Amino acid sequence: MKAIGFKESLPITEENSFIEFETLKPSPSGYDLLVRVQANSVNPVDYKVRQNAAKDEVLESPKIIGWDAVGIVEAVGEKTARFKVGDEVYYAGDITRSGSNAEYQLIDERIVGRKPKNLTIAETAAIPLTGLTAYEALFDRIRVDPEKDKGKSVLILAGAGGVGSIAIQLAKKLGNLTVIATASREDSVQWCTDMGADFVINHHNDIREQLRTIDHGEVDYILDFVDLESYWDNITEIIKPQGHIVSITGSSKPLNLDILKSKSVSLSWEFMFTRSMHQTSDMARQHEILNHLSELLEAGAIRTTLKTTLEGFTVENLKEAHRLQELGKSIGKNVIVF
Repeated sequence: MKAIGFKESLPITEENSFIEFETLKPSPSGYDLLVRVQANSVNPVDYKVRQNAAKDEVLESPKIIGWDAVGIVEAVGEKTARFKVGDEVYYAGDITRSGSNAEYQLIDERIVGRKPKNLTIAETAAIPLTGLTAYEALFDRIRVDPEKDKGKSVLILAGAGGVGSIAIQLAKKLGNLTVIATASREDSVQWCTDMGADFVINHHNDIREQLRTIDHGEVDYILDFVDLESYWDNITEIIKPQGHIVSITGSSKPLNLDILKSKSVSLSWEFMFTRSMHQTSDMARQHEILNHLSELLEAGAIRTTLKTTLEGFTVENLKEAHRLQELGKSIGKNVIVF
């Protein structure tokens, strides 16, 4: 089968930052599905792994990355029970295994969902990793209850990004929350509004003052999808007593957690790969979430966050998708159709 990978962690402008090669098509066993990949999308985790996985060495064999994918089940392992040959599926992958930048991929069925019937393969490929991240942040970490929490406020940092785009929709449509998103450019502000944000504020300006002008001097929940360390002082000031902060970014230096003590504020990490990486007892929760997202998409309650489609599984297109992500200005999701 054809695959695209890398042996060195090179700048994306370098000729060998990605290389095309042929490798054996794998065979499924256990809970694995063999999926013929039809489209995938690129997330920040893709370029971060590419930049660091072979930083001080040249790998003997090319490393295949890529996580978001949509495709058709070609074969199944002996323990599978959720899917059969011919099923259309989508998933966000497992960071410990070979990725979706290949014509075929093995993936554990417990982290796979059925493809939404009303979406194209490009529209579908935009959803899984960011959809799972946003869903887990809201409903597995904060444990938002749409009845009890109706009308409570959530501040979403980096609302126009891949995770922010789907988090706005889930917080509004599924969580019944008042959604405040951050964005700075005219096009990203409009995107957040189109996704359903009640308010959009500029993260380059005084966040606390902007919140006061919309009568939300403090917020119940904060979702950090950009840079916890840079926003820490602001976050700790504007979070309400007994509020909850969820971050996907972490910090390169120690944070003063004592600031949260007097407010009894909770801080949670969200790492979408935790369940597959550690084979947790609730690993199949991601199968359930992806199927729920499919239902929401089919009902029109939420919509795809696809922004850019690149036609063709080529080195050039993969480089372009990584380049767009590395700019730090991407809106929604960038998808490659095979």
